[in-house]
Amino acid sequence: MKPWIKKTLMGIFGASIAVGGLTACSSSHHHRGPMSPEKMAEVRGKVVERVSSKLDLNDAQKLKLNVLADKMEAQRAAFIGKTADPRTEMQAIVAGAKFDRARAQTLLDEKTRAVQANSPEVIGALADFYDSLNPDQQQKVREMMQRRKGWMARG
Repeated sequence: MKPWIKKTLMGIFGASIAVGGLTACSSSHHHRGPMSPEKMAEVRGKVVERVSSKLDLNDAQKLKLNVLADKMEAQRAAFIGKTADPRTEMQAIVAGAKFDRARAQTLLDEKTRAVQANSPEVIGALADFYDSLNPDQQQKVREMMQRRKGWMARG
């Protein structure tokens, strides 16, 4: 695999994991705690539609994008795990007089295993989607990734 393709795929993959992690722990003035399945479906629909319109995807490419979204959603769910409230989990690590290193390491190990277990499927879906793009669409992806705010930024 060419180095620039590896960098692009790793950049997209890293960004997807970061967005998934942030989404899992996100909150706003109107919403506390993890997103409901309905809200996640709404956000996912908007992201898929936005990517589809920016890249002018055909039906086969949209299908591959939806498979990628499914894999990323499964990765997000695995990353969150059985923890109902990630903030409480983190607060418990620093609740005592000393930092709970063992609990922090256990949490990190759990999250790392979740990412490693599902990463091959996410990478495969991402590669299938990217490889289905024509050269102009691939160039648009690279250009969007180079922008300061990122390719999914508003405005």
